[in-house]
Amino acid sequence: MLPSSETLQSSTTGCYNTKMTWAFKRQFFYIFVLIIFLAGFGFLIIYPSLNKPPSCTDAKQNGTETGVDCGGSCLRACFSQVDPVSILWSRSFRVVPGRYNAVAYLENQNKNTAINKINYRFRFADSNNVYIGKREGSTYVPPSGKFAVFEPAIDIGNSIPIYTTFEFTEVPRWVTVSEEKIGQLKVLVSNISLTNLDTTPRLSATIKNNSLFTIPAVKVVAILRDALDNSVAVSSTYIDMLNGEEVKDINFTWPEPISGNIVAKEIIPMYNIFGVQLR
Repeated sequence: MLPSSETLQSSTTGCYNTKMTWAFKRQFFYIFVLIIFLAGFGFLIIYPSLNKPPSCTDAKQNGTETGVDCGGSCLRACFSQVDPVSILWSRSFRVVPGRYNAVAYLENQNKNTAINKINYRFRFADSNNVYIGKREGSTYVPPSGKFAVFEPAIDIGNSIPIYTTFEFTEVPRWVTVSEEKIGQLKVLVSNISLTNLDTTPRLSATIKNNSLFTIPAVKVVAILRDALDNSVAVSSTYIDMLNGEEVKDINFTWPEPISGNIVAKEIIPMYNIFGVQLR
């Protein structure tokens, strides 16, 4: 007896369904393998970033840090670890009519932290406290001690700067300096002599790099004080390079006589400790 058309149709449908089931399973298997491969590949890429060791540049407080990317093993010091720079005084000193030098006398009380570069601003006002000008620049802050920021040849026309203010114009970035380096770096000043006070004053001295370090770009500031400890004159000079154990003569001059009884002569050698290298 021949099968009916309904029986043939049922048999054909069963075979088709079986083929569809095996094709689907095969397809699903391939997709599953692809997903596993992609997941494994992605894990290999992402894992190193998730498993990075603590660093001083990852914008996180981790490892031995006492703040975000500062303190502990990081060179950058946290603000909570340092005292701000003290501005002891700031003044303008006449060189010739209409031309002035401005000085800010500062102190860093932090023993082993310094600033590589920071911007600042001098502002000047007359006797009526009317603003008459400004001078901006950048400087470094040496570790542990008093230092000066010197701005020369400020031309403010016929005005006379009675009030001079100084400020840093950005947030400082404090960096730790090794105590060993600070202890070994010694710049000595000796043979200080002031002559010709009544004509064209001249201050001379000897400066010595009493270390094995090479010190580039040494700026030396001189401040003269009277018996009341008032600063009455300032000047500066510049040394391109001071090699290890090198001795150099330095001189400061003024174009006009200096009045008053000068009893103290302070000479401040300034250099960026981050640029100092062993020879």
